[in-house]
Amino acid sequence: MFPNPHTSTERVLITGAAGGVGQLLRSRLAASGRTLRLFDIRELHGGPGEETVQADLTDPEAISAATRDTTAILHLAGHAKEAPWPEILRVNVDGTRNVLEAARANGVSRVLLASSFHAIGWHAWSPGAELPADTPAQPDGFYGWSKTAIESLGRLYADRFGIRVFCLRIGTCCPRPRIARQLSTWLSPGDAARLVEACLSTEETGFHQVWAISANTRRWWSLAEGAAIGYHPQDDAEDFAAEVTGVAEPGSLLGGPFSEVELGTRM
Repeated sequence: MFPNPHTSTERVLITGAAGGVGQLLRSRLAASGRTLRLFDIRELHGGPGEETVQADLTDPEAISAATRDTTAILHLAGHAKEAPWPEILRVNVDGTRNVLEAARANGVSRVLLASSFHAIGWHAWSPGAELPADTPAQPDGFYGWSKTAIESLGRLYADRFGIRVFCLRIGTCCPRPRIARQLSTWLSPGDAARLVEACLSTEETGFHQVWAISANTRRWWSLAEGAAIGYHPQDDAEDFAAEVTGVAEPGSLLGGPFSEVELGTRM
């Protein structure tokens, strides 16, 4: 199914590679001696240094096969918005368990899990506050709750099986901020790649929870945990401040529009 595993010194499995963040990262993670194995339920077209797997995250055998001969996993797949409870459980929670179990069974020592600020989306923000990456969960919906479940699963597999697990509480990953609150939550594609590279190269072991944001002047969240594993963002949403719309009101919920959506509905 795959090329000879010895043709590359590093093979990174990216689940959800056809999604928005996956597409932004593919070219930025390309490197000599590295193969990106792209996994998605949608069809993918691989380029140089890439392998593709079209399969379902909820199929344990498929994810186990895709995980063999890999050195690390970047797990981005899952529902990225609010969805009905059965779908959240099946894809986000059970799917992540499949990934972690495949990593354990196949000896993959490093797993990066895409969490989200929606894990604390019901938390109100205040000017000047920089919340730590281990701020207790206050999810803003079933989607946000699934991210807290993913974080907990990651902790279990790190503690019990010795896997290096990095839970990345991702802010707003896009080419540029467009509304006022994104001046605080923005993660540039370049900094997203820098964070992944830090997780892939750090010698730190165990479980790490990190805010995946850029070095934003107006950031709501701490960069200290990222710095501890070698993540040093270079971009600042403030460069786009004159272009954004709206006003971010103190005391509003971190989850923004997610906090107003009816539970279990599709956005």
